[in-house]
Amino acid sequence: MTLSLTHAHGDRITVAHAATGTELFSYVYRPESDWEAPKPYLHPVRTLSGGLVTDYRPNDHRWHKGLQLTASHLSGQNLWGGNTYVHGEGYLALPEKVGSMAHVAFEEVSAAGDRAVIAERLTWHPHDGTLWAEEDRRVEVRDVDTGAGSWTLTWTSSVTNRRDEPLRFGSPTTHGRPAAGYTGLFWRGPRAFRDGHVFTAGSAVPAGSAVPAGSAVPAGSADPAESSEDDPMGTQAAWLAYVGEHDGRDGHATLVFEHAPSNDHLGEKGTHPAHWFVRSDPFAAVAPSWAFHEELVLQPGDTLARSYRVTVADGAWDRARVAAHLEGLTW
Repeated sequence: MTLSLTHAHGDRITVAHAATGTELFSYVYRPESDWEAPKPYLHPVRTLSGGLVTDYRPNDHRWHKGLQLTASHLSGQNLWGGNTYVHGEGYLALPEKVGSMAHVAFEEVSAAGDRAVIAERLTWHPHDGTLWAEEDRRVEVRDVDTGAGSWTLTWTSSVTNRRDEPLRFGSPTTHGRPAAGYTGLFWRGPRAFRDGHVFTAGSAVPAGSAVPAGSAVPAGSADPAESSEDDPMGTQAAWLAYVGEHDGRDGHATLVFEHAPSNDHLGEKGTHPAHWFVRSDPFAAVAPSWAFHEELVLQPGDTLARSYRVTVADGAWDRARVAAHLEGLTW
């Protein structure tokens, strides 16, 4: 068996690669601080050679935890954690708006060969604890390639609105702050990955340059080629890669984030899978945003289904290598 799985009940599930002896990630589902909007997350996440590619509770944003699904502005509530952005007033401490996502049960926890599966049921709650949504989540490890020095993680979430009124997914940008469209699946990279190299199939940010915090692509821009060639923030592309250099050991790591082809949804500005939220300064972060330029509205009883793939690789991959690798993978 190439992959092994260890379940510390009530705390975390850890998936390891036997051939290299590397713990690829831990899926932590124990509740944590109310102020940080408790929710399950993956940390630490490592490459096959053991290089760390996630951060946990950094001093600038204590609620950033590895790789997690978030909802920064959800019908007036904050399931992201920390301060809440209010247009014209900035970020405010509003604990009465900070909600949570709670583990209910695991439907499957298994590992066999080169595949491991964590299938979970969760519930989403505003601060008062009422039920707003139910989620079916599936996190899966596959495509372990020791020759390429890479493995992939797929994340699928189906969120069903259990309210009697619509759930409105937004972001600081939909509430007035430029280039802050974070919501949905969110990755926080380690401190060493600041000023990393960011690129998609059609745009790139050279290593050491920052994704400007105040820049924004005009609403409705549907193709990175139609936007700034050196700033993918707020643009669309099927995938986005982030290359960072490690502290404490030599070398680099590359993470590639992809949308599943089935992720389209129809909004006022057209059909789109998502727009990218990405920063390389002052920290490394990526999110295929559910609500960058406009809110996503989920009607009562409706289900929002989203799937993503994250390739975690040793080394500094370039655009050609990423494209060739992704061509060999199937959803």
